[in-house]
Amino acid sequence: MKIHQLRYLLAVADEGSFTAAAARELVSQSGVSAQVAKLERELGVTLLERGSRTVTLTAAGRAVAPHARQVIASLTGVSDVADAIRGLLRGRVRMGLVTGCSIPWVLDGLADFRAFHPAVELSLVEDGSTGLVDGVRRGDLDLALVGHVGEVPGGLEHVVVVDERLVAVVSTGHRWATRRRLRLADLVGETVLSLPRGNGVRTALDRSLDRAGNSAPPVIEASSPETVLGLAARGAGIAVLSASMSAGRDDVVAVPLVDATVRARLSLVWRPAPPASTARLLAVLRRQLSG
Repeated sequence: MKIHQLRYLLAVADEGSFTAAAARELVSQSGVSAQVAKLERELGVTLLERGSRTVTLTAAGRAVAPHARQVIASLTGVSDVADAIRGLLRGRVRMGLVTGCSIPWVLDGLADFRAFHPAVELSLVEDGSTGLVDGVRRGDLDLALVGHVGEVPGGLEHVVVVDERLVAVVSTGHRWATRRRLRLADLVGETVLSLPRGNGVRTALDRSLDRAGNSAPPVIEASSPETVLGLAARGAGIAVLSASMSAGRDDVVAVPLVDATVRARLSLVWRPAPPASTARLLAVLRRQLSG
């Protein structure tokens, strides 16, 4: 059994095809297929269900995959430690971001990390918060910036980076632009613009409505806060977002929703004892946050 065979197996499982796995591992498709087949012969079990359109793990493959990830993570950790002793940081960091994330300190931190550690392969994945948390727990992602309400699911380390109330965002010409406060009941009969279900802001909105006993208004969903704000600025509806999301814009006005009791949170999450490259990126991001 070779380490590259385990890498190829996981690449096929993650990507769903031999072609995509080969592109990820920078080898030929035939090479990936041959090495996975060799691994199956050595283990005496079929690890992949080879369909006409996609490739998935068999029951045996699902049982083997977590151990393969642990082996690769352990070997990567050994390499990271050796590189750190030599003063050179290598490795790979897979970071998840909530879809449409454009927070300046996050972007600055990623840019700084790339500038100081060019030998580290950095890949970014956008998804909803639920999918990102699952990705970190499975080991598909090393860390993620996720939106949530309440506590982060157990088993993960985290640091809260945003903890804000919800606001209604309207265009500067809207009849509510001069209001100092609004209530959730004011949204009844209005078209609400917000983020998709599974996002922390949307969860905070839905739970606040439930607590207040208000029925949910119709919602136009957009995955990017910028899209939601752009529609609000054009009078297409009332955007419900966290307080800082509209900061710096002069075409909209944010009005507090005083009875929205569930706050929107944004946190960095990661598994305990991260490898050196992930720990370094976390340090850079937390330094940007504190700055």
